[in-house]
Amino acid sequence: MRKLYPNDKTQQQAWINSHQKRWLDKGEIEKLVLAIRSIQSSNPEILEKIRTEADYFERNAERMRYPEFRAQHLFVGSGVIEAGCKTVIGSRLKCSGMFWTLRGANAIIALRCSQLNSRFEDYWAARRAA
Repeated sequence: MRKLYPNDKTQQQAWINSHQKRWLDKGEIEKLVLAIRSIQSSNPEILEKIRTEADYFERNAERMRYPEFRAQHLFVGSGVIEAGCKTVIGSRLKCSGMFWTLRGANAIIALRCSQLNSRFEDYWAARRAA
């Protein structure tokens, strides 16, 4: 919306409030895609951005079933995942004086996640089988 209304933050926010957030919250991705695709512009750069955004929502609609996720008491924002990563991974890998190779970091992450998910023995069983 910044490119569509470059000098009018009020218009940008009004479009987002009236279309994007309402339809995302209701899980009505098809309506959102139609609204995005209906935006008119004579600027080819803006038209390309509109197409890219509409394609993104269309392609990821299955991941945006927010009402269904909320009914299952699941989180729909990234904050919980980011905090989990910080707690599970950051607290183990980012301690003072630690340096990791990519292979070593991946191994520690797999072990840490297995331990916290109570699947530590499953992890080792899979490693033995491989």
